Amino acid sequence: MSRGILACSETSEGAFELLTKGREVSKALGIELAAVVFGKADSDCQPYFEYGAQKAILVPQDSVGRLDAETYANVLFEISKENGPEILLLRSSRLGKETAGRVAQKLQAGCITDAIGLEMKGADLVVSRYALGGNTVSSEIIKTPKIVVSFMPRTFEAQKAPAQGEVVKLDLRVPKTRVELVELRKKTGEAANIESAETIVCVGKGIAKKEDLEIVKELASLLGGELGCTRALSSDYHWISEDRMIGISGKRCKPKLDVSIGLSGQIQHTVGIMTSKLIVAINKDKEAPIFKIADYGIVGDLYQVVPKLIQKIKNTGK
Repeated sequence: MSRGILACSETSEGAFELLTKGREVSKALGIELAAVVFGKADSDCQPYFEYGAQKAILVPQDSVGRLDAETYANVLFEISKENGPEILLLRSSRLGKETAGRVAQKLQAGCITDAIGLEMKGADLVVSRYALGGNTVSSEIIKTPKIVVSFMPRTFEAQKAPAQGEVVKLDLRVPKTRVELVELRKKTGEAANIESAETIVCVGKGIAKKEDLEIVKELASLLGGELGCTRALSSDYHWISEDRMIGISGKRCKPKLDVSIGLSGQIQHTVGIMTSKLIVAINKDKEAPIFKIADYGIVGDLYQVVPKLIQKIKNTGK
């Protein structure tokens, strides 16, 4: 593997986002852009070339087995050691975040996780991430020869830029994981992939009781969106699954539309929706912080506003 940038994600969606930003950096530095592909055949690599990969490192799925953080880190280390790529871009999923730290240790590389931005300033690669509990954004530079950065999902918008690419099949002898999987149990509760949702209706402590969540769920359904919540409704009240919690302790989302209902807009929550393309806030407190970041605000009681919105949507058929 030649020197350059390596985009690494356990999902193709994540890899396409990283490749989109990787193209910009590889062009600025004049280095190669490659992607890791866990697959079976050369044809599995073609979609990655559509997003600008100049090389696809095909890792046979059967050679790695179950992809845990230890195995993932070993794969990336084998690709990146010695004359391998200097810059590793990962997706900051649960698996990706843990893997980033592990592979950075193996490579003796500087590592930044949960990044929200990347830009070139002269010869330096400047990484942005939230700091001080989300109250500010810090700009950081890694000075080690190898660099590992994991980015929050949907930090970059995947855009195609087809390139002629080369497939490199990797014959790996990955060390056996030190953790023995004894049993898999399905997690109880509701699973939701709100990080990929284009519309999110998020509710906070302004909702008086659990039964009243039905009107918020109905609005989310009519808008074709997913239900989200603040930490209180998930961790404190246990009204909504933690898979739907948004904020510094939960998911970071980048929907086209976020409707925030009955939540104050404290930074611990808003870091999770800050990059939404359009934010609509509903709160009876006109001084609520959520209105400072909202594109549109409705000052009013959610118990009056939400039913009217539902009726209006039903009447217009939208």
